Amino acid sequence: MNRPSLLLALTLAAQAQTPRAVPPERMQAIYEEAKTPYKYGVVLEAPAGKKVDCPAVFRHGGKWYMAYVQLEQPPAVGYTTQLAESADLLHWTPLGAIVDRGGESAWDHANSGGGVALFDTAWGGGSGLQKHDGRYWISYLGGKSYGYEIVPLWIGLASTKDPSKPRPWTKLPTPVMTTADPDARPGLETVTLYKSFIFRDPTRTLGAPFVMFYNAKGTSEQIFTAVSQDLKTWKRYGPGPAVQNWPADGSRRGVITGDPQVVRMGDLWVMFYFGAFWKPGAFDTFAASYDLVHWTQWTGQDLIKPSEPWDSLYAHKPWLIKHNGVVYHFYCSVGGPKGEHRAIAVATSRDLKK
Repeated sequence: MNRPSLLLALTLAAQAQTPRAVPPERMQAIYEEAKTPYKYGVVLEAPAGKKVDCPAVFRHGGKWYMAYVQLEQPPAVGYTTQLAESADLLHWTPLGAIVDRGGESAWDHANSGGGVALFDTAWGGGSGLQKHDGRYWISYLGGKSYGYEIVPLWIGLASTKDPSKPRPWTKLPTPVMTTADPDARPGLETVTLYKSFIFRDPTRTLGAPFVMFYNAKGTSEQIFTAVSQDLKTWKRYGPGPAVQNWPADGSRRGVITGDPQVVRMGDLWVMFYFGAFWKPGAFDTFAASYDLVHWTQWTGQDLIKPSEPWDSLYAHKPWLIKHNGVVYHFYCSVGGPKGEHRAIAVATSRDLKK
């Protein structure tokens, strides 16, 4: 048996021996570990006339940084990726753009909104970024049409030698995932692709060192899986969604399961993600897995849900870290009288206002 065949056989054998369902007591323990009942409030506001979204927080060189999406104002409405800096995870200073929109003929001419790749998934670990080919990486959604979530959007990659500097990251010239790929799942992800989370799996659970979870849209928006041997060439994994949700009435349109972040808690993979419209509002929850394939979804209380003036409409799009015994749950808050105030907020496991 050649080496690739042996690796595949070992992977399949390991998966066959792995329990598929995470027991309720383990799911409850994850909830108790990750819950953040103390809403600290908004920590990053958008500039006048703009909106911010999709926080991704990491540590580098003794400081904290946040990559986040900024929706630029008319007439050229679209995404850019920005960077902010903090010493304490609560007070943030915007530094500037790191992934801007492409040139007139570029595939990402109107949109370049992303989040960091190769984040250290160890829960309670260093929360840093890992290198590949001597560089740090970011995955972003891009497109040619101006507007908020104007489809189709595809997934691209950019890299830098120093993720703490507010200067342009170097983009790959073409997207790494599109709705027109031969292995794009018909009817499930042929409308648009959205946010992706890429991490390194040293155990190659799925037969590859790099794993991507991303949300994509057909009639609804759900989370899918892809794998890569080199970070640049991706292959879809599995016939359908890794994680999906449906309303109680059985409808299949308009619901969202999206914006995954994956961490490692002991022998479990835990995916934080947001849901919307399979029940009222938009909120953050989680699922857990032994093997990155079979996911047990939490059905208890939401990790975050609307409750305050700044997040009265939506409290969603999670990024969680644990630092010095405190869990910080960053999320996009949408509130205000007309639901037009969109900012980055944080909730914590300990009351930090005292």
